[in-house]
Parts: sequence; C-alpha cells; structure tokens
Amino acid sequence: MDIGVVFQCDPPARRVVELARQAEAAGFSHVWTFDSHLLWQEPYVIHSQILATTERVIVGPMVTNPSTRDVTVTASTFATLNELYGNRTVCGIGRGDSAVRTLGLKPTSLKELRESVKVIQDLGNGRHATYNGNDVHFPWVSEDAGLEVWVAAYGPKALALTGEVADGYILQLADPDIAAWMIKSVRDAATKAGRDADKITFCVAAPAYIGDNLEHQREQTRWFGGMVGNHVADIVGRYGADGAVPQALTDYIKGRQGYDYSEHGRAGNSHTAFVPDEIVDRFCILGPVEAHLEKLTALRDLGVDQFAVYLQHDDQEHTLAEYGKHVIPAFS
Repeated sequence: MDIGVVFQCDPPARRVVELARQAEAAGFSHVWTFDSHLLWQEPYVIHSQILATTERVIVGPMVTNPSTRDVTVTASTFATLNELYGNRTVCGIGRGDSAVRTLGLKPTSLKELRESVKVIQDLGNGRHATYNGNDVHFPWVSEDAGLEVWVAAYGPKALALTGEVADGYILQLADPDIAAWMIKSVRDAATKAGRDADKITFCVAAPAYIGDNLEHQREQTRWFGGMVGNHVADIVGRYGADGAVPQALTDYIKGRQGYDYSEHGRAGNSHTAFVPDEIVDRFCILGPVEAHLEKLTALRDLGVDQFAVYLQHDDQEHTLAEYGKHVIPAFS
C-alpha cells in the first residue's frame, strides 16, 4: 500500500514545496494539495515547483472540480506537467466544495462530473474528446501519456459514477466499516458496467497524527469531521437520512448548525463542535504508531491501495518523519 500526503497551499508557497521534499525523502509516494483558490494559493503553480524539486513523488489535487476549472484547461495543465516531468501527476476531481461554495456556487451535477472525467481522460492521454459538441484534441500529447483521473465521492450515485468511469476512487475518511461499504459500491458499479474493478485504484485520505496525547490530537483533527459533514449534509438533503449511506455518517451531522468556509480544513475550526470524539477517532488515525499500523492494515486488507495523510495540524514534520521511519516501511 502506498502512503501519500495532503497539504493546504498556505503561504509561503516555498514552505509547501519544502514539505513535499521532506515527504519524498521520507518515502511518501504521492503529494496532494487542496484546490480552493480563494482560501489558499494557486495549487498548479506549486505543483510545478514540487515536481521540479523532487524526482519520484506523484502530484495532484485533492480535489479539483469542473466548475472553477475549465476541464480542457485542467487537462492541458496535467498533460503539460506530465510532458515536463514524466507522467508524475494524477487528477483528483469531485463535484466541488469550498472552491465553489466560497463563490456562491453549488457543486456541479453528476452529469457534468461524468462528462468532465471523460474529457480530461481523453485529452490528457492524447485522444480526441467531445467538448460542447466540438471535437477537441491536443496534438502535442504523446501516445505514451499516462494521466489518470480519480473521483472523490460519498453518495450512491457518485459512487456508481466512479465505478463506471474513474481510474481511481478517493474516500475522505479512514473508517474501515464505512470504507468497506464505499469500496464495494464502487466495485459493484464497475462490474455492472463491464469494467475490471481490480484496475480501479482505491485511495483513503484522512488526518493522521502520531503521539500519546489523544485529547490534543482530537482537537487538532476535529475539523475533518466538519469537512466530511458538508458532503454528508448534501447526501441527506438529496436522499434523506435512511439508507443512502451508512448510518454512522448520517447520525453525527444532526447537531450541525452551519459551516464557515473561512475556517475550512483548519485545526481549531470553531464550527465543528458538533463532531463527537467517536467520529474523530473513526474518521482519522490517531495515537501511537501501533494504532496507525493496525488501522492501515485493516484498510489495506479491504483493498485500499493508498492512504493519504491530511497534514493539517501542529506536528507536521514529526508526523512525516514518524511515518517515514515506522509506517511506510511496514507497507512497502
């Protein structure tokens, strides 16, 4: 199982690049960043610098969206980076959360997401695509290009879409029971669509914090339950609270009073008090090294190909080093 890491593009950008270099030195396979241009700096500029100063890590957004990013421009960006640095990017994409909501927009439709995945896949791999009824093509993309598109999803229809068209699936929480349900949904959809489910890459992403002060770790990562809650609230609003997703996801958002995107993804977020300790423990990986190894082993046994560490807390370098020393070798 690969181990990746997820950064916010907080200024200074050089700090993100340096953390990416530390991650590669520690053995991390992927470096991901948020893509929310009002809240943080421009990720693709930073991606180029990360790729230029590293040799091995694969870089991508977790996740971009088809609303704030024209998909032909997205495809061109990744294809260009791959030409420069040798197929070292992956495009994570979803319907849109903070990037669109901070502009007063709504997440894109599943129809638009499906079309966007196909356009990026085709253009980024040197094939012709249909965009707004037009045949489009990048003549400069070689046939050996290798751009993959991984979809982030929670709801049943989005999970089905992922199984039908995506190269990979991103699940943003680390609870093995929920992961099993989500992964099965994607696999079943892929099989029903005539695809080989074994060719889909499964990535679980969540905060991880190594140490013994569990109370402090919970407070540093409680924001994540609030972020996941935004997506769950959308699902409950669309399908109701019964049956669309596992009950553990729907129960905890009953106390949700709203959300301030100015604190999105940040430790100490004052709008995530509704997230109980149980959810923090289920969604994140906290505690000593042994607790990380135990939960990651359970995820690997479910078919998870990568765990990506959300590193939005006050112990970044230590977590990178501890994962490099104790966790990554155990899954290499």
